[in-house]
Amino acid sequence: MPVAQAGGGAKKILYTLATVNRIGVAKAAKALTAHNTCKACALGMGGQKGGMTNELGEFPAVCNKSVQAQSTDIQDEIPVEVFDHPTSDFRDLTPRETERLGRLGFPVLKRKGEDRFSRISWDDAMAFAAERFQATDPSRSFFYSSGRSSNEAGFVLQLLARLYGTNNVNNCSYYCHQATGVALGSTIGTGTSTVELADLTRADLIFVIGANPSSNHPRFIHQLRACRERGGEVIVINPAKEPGLQKFALPKSPKSLLSGGSDIASLYVQPKIGEDMALFKGIAKAVLEQKGEAQDFLTHQTEGAEHYIAAIKALSWDEITRRCGVAQPEIEKLAGLYLASENAVFAWGMGMTHHLHGVQNIEEIAALALLRGMIGRPGAGLLPLRGHSNVQGIGTIGVKPVLAEDVVQRIEARFGVSLPEETGMDTMACMQAAHAGEMEAALIMGGNLYAANPNSEFAREALDRIGFKLFLTTTLNQGHFQGCEAGDVLILPVTARDEEWEPTTQESMFNYVRLSDGGIKRFDGVRPESRILSDLGQRILPDLPFDFEAFGRHASVRKAIAEVLPELDELKEIEVAKREFHIKGRLLHKPDFKTTSGKARFQVNSLPPVSSDRPFTLATLRSEGQFNSIIYEEKDSYRGTPHRWVVMMNAEDIERLGKQEGETVDLVSEAGRMEAVEIYAFDVPEGNLLAYYPEANVLTATEVDPRSKTPAFKSVKVSVDTTA
Repeated sequence: MPVAQAGGGAKKILYTLATVNRIGVAKAAKALTAHNTCKACALGMGGQKGGMTNELGEFPAVCNKSVQAQSTDIQDEIPVEVFDHPTSDFRDLTPRETERLGRLGFPVLKRKGEDRFSRISWDDAMAFAAERFQATDPSRSFFYSSGRSSNEAGFVLQLLARLYGTNNVNNCSYYCHQATGVALGSTIGTGTSTVELADLTRADLIFVIGANPSSNHPRFIHQLRACRERGGEVIVINPAKEPGLQKFALPKSPKSLLSGGSDIASLYVQPKIGEDMALFKGIAKAVLEQKGEAQDFLTHQTEGAEHYIAAIKALSWDEITRRCGVAQPEIEKLAGLYLASENAVFAWGMGMTHHLHGVQNIEEIAALALLRGMIGRPGAGLLPLRGHSNVQGIGTIGVKPVLAEDVVQRIEARFGVSLPEETGMDTMACMQAAHAGEMEAALIMGGNLYAANPNSEFAREALDRIGFKLFLTTTLNQGHFQGCEAGDVLILPVTARDEEWEPTTQESMFNYVRLSDGGIKRFDGVRPESRILSDLGQRILPDLPFDFEAFGRHASVRKAIAEVLPELDELKEIEVAKREFHIKGRLLHKPDFKTTSGKARFQVNSLPPVSSDRPFTLATLRSEGQFNSIIYEEKDSYRGTPHRWVVMMNAEDIERLGKQEGETVDLVSEAGRMEAVEIYAFDVPEGNLLAYYPEANVLTATEVDPRSKTPAFKSVKVSVDTTA
């Protein structure tokens, strides 16, 4: 079997070069150096500081994820002859094969009862879409956006939906980081990062919890290594022992490349899947036993600390260690590093949010930071690692089912309209309504809603029961063919970020709003999302007291956003001033919390109940050659897996099952069965399994965290059938 290797390194350089050569050096250089924000993660690269420059002005700030994202956009147009094939042929393609078909350069329509798509003109496409929405009860529709779109397109989308008559407006964050927003709202009063990129340069301790930035945020690895080089510590908390978080060969460092990689984690702690809360409580217990709490901060800047501390003291070490699987001395060592730090940053990913207790996970992280006063000072704080380039911005400008009352009032006053009063449904609620046959139309802007959903069969059935689906996309994916048999499906081709006709804006995970120039022309038949939405709005809402088509012009949209959201006031002049900015009131360099009392709140949570229905707990995860649901490579060069149909398992568990590496088993959950999965030994705790997303979605149920409505992709109870 292939052997796992350190992250980064020469192989990644060669992969990047091969990708650049495949798409063309000139095209790649133009795309990467243009003043447009990176299309991959939200770490903060590009914009007016330059295409390969980060928010600190550091150059070159680029990674293989950036190149992968460009390789998807810089493809030839899909030949129209491809659509002579029935949709069943497209469903037989792998996700990678579907993505590699090329760029969609013209609208295509599949009518109800037909078995294939046909090319259609833009005029006919827009007329068809308007007709279908006009014939639909707005309450039986929903509007969805991925995190790829611009702030401008997102604002127009949510405004169109609400003026149309529905608050069923949601985005992909309900399937990723919504638990973060809910938890931070309950503890510090704001739902995003409390730190900026510059704070990472001041930190002497960075926690990386439930995340694998070596694959998903490679440029973050440079910040981790820089922390180590200045004498700081990096504590990784993750059930899986990821090679790229142990050592990473930094492409910009010849020494790192030649030595086989730089050390990243100074301490690597592996709790059982789903038992992070017990570990966090154990760290807090060790801090309290060593009297390391920031008493003055707790007294003057927080509330509820006494109840939290009492609950921690009442929890026994036996229960803590039994639940999390980490020994007391190791927890005390971890706490010792925390106690020795002056400025600690807590960073986490979806390994924390994809649980039925995801909100509680983040509340425990916040409590641990508050215990030592690590929120509300420079160089310390909370950092949710956002996985898509503008997912945070999409939420900021209102692509969500519930708007604050003052925002509703400003929209109504600004446009002279009344918005619907019914509470909008979140993403899973919309899918469940669709599955029940209660959705007649959906507008899906970007992403792959089929793959994003838990339980593949449920997702396919739900999508298929929607009478009309309108997709806006740059390339095709499985979500355009799974669940498309019964109704009308219209797919419209849109511009990529660097192809926008007018400048757009995006928001990084550090609350930093960036300006993208757009302007590259690759295809004649694609249109900006905002132009499509404004055209559709003008057609289906002809009696508005204003011209909805004006929102096809981004300067008009930004002016409206600034008037509706005062914290984005600088947005209205950003194209002229070329001055990017941090959103007001987000960064916490002082203990100025946004709660009603002005104090941070400790939340007291019990450990989640233990399920003994099935002996194994499985987490789904992404591979190195993957971004969200987009598959660039079938193998995982970091973990050493040769393909994606594998289950990663503790070596002793493999032996106990009487199996060997390379043999196959079936994975069985309450939701479904994953058949003939190849066994691969990996460093995970006993009783824990790993499998790739979205292949393993068949095992994931549709239950959600009751507070954030986020599915439990990272804690699925399964059995291993060795007889199949």
